Amino acid sequence: MNPPRQSRVLAIDYGEARIGLALSDELGMLAHPLETVPGQDKKQAVARIAELAEERGVGTIVMGLPLRMDGSEGTAVEKVRRFAKKLRPLLAESVEIVEVDERLSTVAAMEKLHAAGRTEKNSRDRIDQAAAMEILQEYLDAKSGGVIDDEWEEEDWDD
Repeated sequence: MNPPRQSRVLAIDYGEARIGLALSDELGMLAHPLETVPGQDKKQAVARIAELAEERGVGTIVMGLPLRMDGSEGTAVEKVRRFAKKLRPLLAESVEIVEVDERLSTVAAMEKLHAAGRTEKNSRDRIDQAAAMEILQEYLDAKSGGVIDDEWEEEDWDD
């Protein structure tokens, strides 16, 4: 007998020009890049995201909130919330929208892309998806209780 399929989690890195999307695996453990949606036409963007959410069996949408470094909210947060408000009616009632702090997600994503040998110029098409992956992976790790305890020493594995 197969275990029941869990609903997936979709993360959104909202931007005026581009909206990065990342999707969890079916186990809710790993974030994967999904798509970059053009952000200029908001009506078209919310329709595409709602379509993807339905196609992929999404149960939770994680919206990255671009808080200021001091933790306060600014106009960028207001724009994300307006976008989420437009998206909400297009989603199944069971889909939950969760807001998470996304400070430094783009910086972390760019660092990882650089480490993989990509430059800023040749990463433009991927940076928004990579930022959404950062947001999603952090959410998934927090939800599952985090990653393996880094205090374990090598000798712990010698048994």
